Amino acid sequence: MSTVRLEPLLHQPRRESARFVFPYESGKVSRVSYCRKTSALQGSSGCLRFRYRAPRRALLRIRAKVTETPLAERTDAGQADVLFKERFPLKRTQTVEGKVSVRLDKGDGHKEKPRLTVGCSLEGKWVLHWGVTYPDDFSSEWDQPPPEMRPPGSIPVKDYAIDTPLKKASSALEGGILYEVQIDLGSSSSISAIHFVLKEEETGAWYQYRGRDFKIPLLDQEGHEITVNEKKGFSIWPGALNQISNLLLKADESTAKVEKNVKERSRVVEGYYKEYPILKEEPVQNFMTINVRRSDELQKNIVLFDTDIPGDVVVHWGVCRDGSTRWEFPTTPHPKGTKVFRGKALRTLLQPKANGSGNWGLFPVDKKFSCLLFVLKLNEYTWLNNMGNDFYIPLISEGSLPSQTSRTLAETEKVEQAMREPQELEAISYTDEIINDIRSLVTDISAEKRNITKSKEAQESILQEIEKLAAEAYGIFRSSISVFVEEPVSDAELLKPPVQISSGTGSGFEILLQGFNWESHRSGKWYTELFTKAPELSSLGFTVIWLPPPTESVSAEGYMPKDLYNLNSRYGSMEELKGIVRRFHEVGIKVLGDVVLNHRCAHHQNKNGVWNIFGGRLNWDDRAIVSDDPHFQGRGNKSSGDTFHAAPNIDHSQEFVRRDLKEWLCWLREEIGYDGWRLDFVRGFWGGYVKDYLEASEPFFAVGEYWDSLSYAYGQMDYNQDSHRQRIVDWINATGGNASAFDVTTKGILHAALEKCEYWRLSDEKGKPPGVLGWWPSRAVTFIENHDTGSTQGHWRFPSGKEMQGYAYILTHPGTPTVFYDHIVSHYHQEIATLMSVRHRNMLSCRSTVKILKAERDVYAAEIDEKVVVKIGPGYFEPPHGPQSWSVVAEGKEYKVWETT
Repeated sequence: MSTVRLEPLLHQPRRESARFVFPYESGKVSRVSYCRKTSALQGSSGCLRFRYRAPRRALLRIRAKVTETPLAERTDAGQADVLFKERFPLKRTQTVEGKVSVRLDKGDGHKEKPRLTVGCSLEGKWVLHWGVTYPDDFSSEWDQPPPEMRPPGSIPVKDYAIDTPLKKASSALEGGILYEVQIDLGSSSSISAIHFVLKEEETGAWYQYRGRDFKIPLLDQEGHEITVNEKKGFSIWPGALNQISNLLLKADESTAKVEKNVKERSRVVEGYYKEYPILKEEPVQNFMTINVRRSDELQKNIVLFDTDIPGDVVVHWGVCRDGSTRWEFPTTPHPKGTKVFRGKALRTLLQPKANGSGNWGLFPVDKKFSCLLFVLKLNEYTWLNNMGNDFYIPLISEGSLPSQTSRTLAETEKVEQAMREPQELEAISYTDEIINDIRSLVTDISAEKRNITKSKEAQESILQEIEKLAAEAYGIFRSSISVFVEEPVSDAELLKPPVQISSGTGSGFEILLQGFNWESHRSGKWYTELFTKAPELSSLGFTVIWLPPPTESVSAEGYMPKDLYNLNSRYGSMEELKGIVRRFHEVGIKVLGDVVLNHRCAHHQNKNGVWNIFGGRLNWDDRAIVSDDPHFQGRGNKSSGDTFHAAPNIDHSQEFVRRDLKEWLCWLREEIGYDGWRLDFVRGFWGGYVKDYLEASEPFFAVGEYWDSLSYAYGQMDYNQDSHRQRIVDWINATGGNASAFDVTTKGILHAALEKCEYWRLSDEKGKPPGVLGWWPSRAVTFIENHDTGSTQGHWRFPSGKEMQGYAYILTHPGTPTVFYDHIVSHYHQEIATLMSVRHRNMLSCRSTVKILKAERDVYAAEIDEKVVVKIGPGYFEPPHGPQSWSVVAEGKEYKVWETT
């Protein structure tokens, strides 16, 4: 579960004298804060800490183990009976349903022009992020629409899209106010389709068409009339994590069947209007009230849990004594419905209130215990705790607790040592208990196999329980291993670059993290924010981090560089950059700088008013610009690659340009301490120039962004993508093999395979992986998302809900896998960390071997280095029986990973 820290809150639990309260009144919110990790259960990742002011309440009863013993039912029981009372605010979300409308009016061809209207019935600051495509263009790239199509208030986004805010309309849909935007198509009959996604600015959430762009066809190239299916739903999760929603819209199946011999002809699509339900998660404030009262009649303390959260609420709880925070197993009687969890704690499902306004429970606790510890479980992935610690509820008066402040330092050390030793023994006994449980389950499954009347599901259920127990025992074993701490290294040594040229793959065992997204620049303190995460990222197993472009830039994101030697950017200052590089080196992570060599923005205009004169330390003139860039009147030679139209394209054939750039790269290595490069838009210049730059700067690792469209026919992706991966391999060859390249081929094929359930695409005609990793794995840098395809740009989003299948593939296969920042800080955090652990533990590398075991319609499976087997897809697969035995080490929605035992 992902978390966001809202406000730090440090205080001791407040103790009040009050009467027992009836569990149906409400109170007032005071404060709330979030945190990350619970100590009660390893692996849980979210928590909350709350403070509420509680109301007064009335009378309660409790049912004992055999007979019902009433508590003293009186309102004048005296304040001394109440030991503790606290009200904690809780936060959850509820779903609000609205509608999205898409209307295409064809007009009358005279006064009324064709018009597209997109509307939304939910409140919010909605923005239409859109672009257009033209006939015979089957790529996923957009173009900006003609100026006459752009509604007022539209803002260009680079050279490929437009952002247009939705405005409140006079009309309204049922159930809410309608926001809409109208796009006049005018005479733009040559445009084949409009593509868009919706963004809600306040939450940062995006709405898509089945994980990709929403496409509104304007021309039908096959000559068939295009219709729209019945409306489908899509949903949204708000926040910076950019959870992706599904907007289901597709053409009628009959229009997808295109005969190859049909002569292509274009005509305008008839108008239509459709509405689609939209589900939006909104925060709701709830509470949890804890009251502790002494019962002399029962010789126990009674703890009342009272919450207005609907649905199932489980309290995972234990007790402690003498002011410690070590969990112990409570004695009987236990509340109704309580289950024992591993002999360590209890799990109690709270009871629903009679009026349906929430849940409550009464917990009797022996007076010999001084406190109750608990965390809340709302569902499989949602755990709530107290600022990284368990909720601590005192059961005795404050004066009875041992004074923590009165202890001397020596006494404190003795107490801590005494607490550590029994915990280590307890861990050993606990693992013994797990092993005994596994033996019992093995006996059970043997009995199931002999009993032919028993179902296969029963056997699988037992096996799953064995797998969970084994994973738990392994987690305890891993937590007991000492962590190696490196000796301090001087700053000079940390910043010293490697002395020999790498082949572009580093050690071969790298896992790369893209350490930013498209919005990271907004705070102006990204380096500072990332600085604090370095130890955690290292502990997860990342070995290389890719930082954003460091130079002064016309665009805040850094990809329109201006003065290359000015490293004060929107991400932070030059000194902060040095500090974060030094910090990552301290925790064993190497750092890649994002360098833009293809283009550079000018400082001055020439006599014709064209911006082509550069300033700063590299004060080039128009000879540094290629002559065939139509916008900037360059006097250099023709370009050796594709043109980037938004800024002057640099002529790398000029000796002075190459000399200056090599000197700049070496300066970055020495002054900042970068270990290598992420090379932007390398499609714009010859790979031989990259070879020259890498030999001069001697990076540990380098990866180029060679990005172009995959092969399509009639709008469908071709099975054979050899021509696409060949172009990437050709560029790597031109660099002398000194650089790797992002495996765009693999990303594209994963899109088609997972989105359309066509897992047969993941094996090429020779039974190898179909991307660059199938031909040259040591030079393939695999990924599923980055700042361009995901984040708030979302130009080629990975299929929604399939992200973990993608990571299961790239983190087990050869190549160098890349994890996107938005995903490692999302609810995928734990699953990604588990897969990374599998990769490190089995020493999988960029040169690992792959044996594809299955590549069918609904399932793909492969064995890697004879150590790991991975399966993705909804279909069934289990590793074959043989000399090797396999155990499940990672699994999730439609994926599973085994390793040899």
